[in-house]
Amino acid sequence: MDYLLTDEQKLLQELCRKIAEEKIAPVAKELDEKEEFPWQIIKILAQSDLFGIFIPQQYGGLLNLPEGKNIGGVLDLCIATEELSRACGGIAVCYAASALGTFPIILYGNKEQKERYLPDLAKGGKLAAFAITEPEAGSDASSIKTTAVKKDGYYVLNGIKHFITNGGEADIYVVIAMTDKTKGPRGASAFIVEKGTTGFNFGKKEEKLGIRASVTRELIFDNCKVPEKNLLGKEGLGFIITMKTFDVSRPGVAAQAVGIAQGALDLALKYAKERQQFGKSISSFQGIQWMLADMATQVEAARALVYAVARMIDNGNTSVSKESAMAKLFASDVAMRVTTDAVQIFGGYGYMRDYPIEKYMRDAKITQIYEGTNQIQRNIIFLQLIKELAK
Repeated sequence: MDYLLTDEQKLLQELCRKIAEEKIAPVAKELDEKEEFPWQIIKILAQSDLFGIFIPQQYGGLLNLPEGKNIGGVLDLCIATEELSRACGGIAVCYAASALGTFPIILYGNKEQKERYLPDLAKGGKLAAFAITEPEAGSDASSIKTTAVKKDGYYVLNGIKHFITNGGEADIYVVIAMTDKTKGPRGASAFIVEKGTTGFNFGKKEEKLGIRASVTRELIFDNCKVPEKNLLGKEGLGFIITMKTFDVSRPGVAAQAVGIAQGALDLALKYAKERQQFGKSISSFQGIQWMLADMATQVEAARALVYAVARMIDNGNTSVSKESAMAKLFASDVAMRVTTDAVQIFGGYGYMRDYPIEKYMRDAKITQIYEGTNQIQRNIIFLQLIKELAK
């Protein structure tokens, strides 16, 4: 379909597709098996200026925003993430997760914070990460137990974050901690914490089903002293910062899901044309034809929704909780269905690690889980529907 991309967006798409085909695809299997962070690919993405496409020009990025607007480039980010994910969802999320950690600074950072952190992030010289999830606070993000106590010009952080994408590899972390437990969600605050800060350490590296090139680690805060100037916004804004960040970042997860689904569809279609059974290509069988037709339709529908929501955000719409949740929900469910059907088309070979398709199925699953499970997305959608009904 023609999504009326600008000439610049078409060039971005071509660039990312070339990187995916020439640089990522040849190493995806090896990095997945070794569970190795793709630093060489990250350097290529940085040299291609891909980390700057969602960061304003005044802070070292490529994004030209009108005065008074602080967010944009979400569609560009989705285009890049989708193309990279067609080759490897694990490598792509290393890139997209840095955007997730950068968005809170773009949205709520003061001028000094933006000038200090965004230029390095825009160059890809440093990566970012976002940390809210804890052992007892996953879907229930309001139950976080990490604390931040103000003392002598610092906030002293104590607690554990886990399942943190880019954990240990990133240099800049946006961390949500409780500054006032008595206020519940309204007692959470957001802090910028730099790697190397005394009292900030990393726990075990998780062994995962999929996206294995991406590193997921625990963050451990043991009397970690964070300067008062590293508070994002003001005390009590942590939960709002989290929700607003997810509103902007969820289309990126959805784009990752679309890319994984498209990559699986590409492989399944090629295999169906080449695989011979009963003296002819299996693509000549109606059962296979219908499967591929449904897969292609679902991928295109998901892409259309993702791009539409990304455009809403880029156009300045700040009330996109429902639409972002819809995009993430729909695209990730499509990714799981399409990759499962792709494995089915490959038959027994699809179950073997000698063929690349099983990796797409493993990588797809996480898109239904992180940045809010799809059950949580349905809750968000329903609550917004009820609010709209009451207006």
